[in-house]
Amino acid sequence: MVDGWQWDGSLFKGASAYYERGRLPYAPGFVEKLKVVLGLDGHGRLLDIGCGPGIVGLALAPLFSEVVGLDPDQDMLVEAERQAIRRGVANTRWVAARAEDLPAGLGTFRVAMFAQSFHWMARDQVASTVLDMLEPGGAFVIMSEAKDESGESLPRQLPQSSPYPVPPYPEIGELIRRYLGSVRRAGQGVIANGTPGRESVVLARAGFERFERHTVPAGQVIERSADDIVAWVYSLSSSAPHLFGDELPNFDRDLRALLEKTSSDNLFAECLPATGMMIWRKPQVEE
Repeated sequence: MVDGWQWDGSLFKGASAYYERGRLPYAPGFVEKLKVVLGLDGHGRLLDIGCGPGIVGLALAPLFSEVVGLDPDQDMLVEAERQAIRRGVANTRWVAARAEDLPAGLGTFRVAMFAQSFHWMARDQVASTVLDMLEPGGAFVIMSEAKDESGESLPRQLPQSSPYPVPPYPEIGELIRRYLGSVRRAGQGVIANGTPGRESVVLARAGFERFERHTVPAGQVIERSADDIVAWVYSLSSSAPHLFGDELPNFDRDLRALLEKTSSDNLFAECLPATGMMIWRKPQVEE
């Protein structure tokens, strides 16, 4: 769990409506990569822990008999159910609970997925519990933007022919700090030391083995509107709408003015980041 922060129900309050639009998508090939690497064939169950609005669980649903999405934010689950109905995905269900509440009577799974969520949890507790919930040989998967060996995001360079500028992320960060202060917020608390690493130590301690690292390349240039960038800001726990209180209209005005100053067309371009996957396995039962 992140130092200096304790979970509360307001972590992503008001963010669910912005999440899918604001967040950059995972690399388009991530579903096929998981299908091949894990040998997925439409059988078994997926537990999507910290599922948010169901982006990953819904994409993977055709590869499993059932997907169970778990998240403590009820608004996120409402959005996930809405998206499942809109897409005609019938083999999903959504459970309002924290990862620390597992096993919660949910049964056994072939794969446990943590898409940009494991760092929010009591990791040793959750890893040990999930080990018991997986079938022999089952996979524990952490998925996020791909990082290099030092933990930094891989470089993304727009081609010189790009007609639009990149979003002004440093200036956006400075604007957020001007309204919310220099210490990064999270729900009713703060994040003092960022996201912890060394997942390999946590998973080994829990009893997982056979670590694999995979990168799904991307790099496609995608066009983003000012509304997309605004949605990205409000999708973050550190700048969720509720944190601004009565100042939200003023912040929104200043944010949009900054974006228009950067691009008079209110259009931007970004390179889609590669997706990284770290996979561990539950040991097979000895004969």
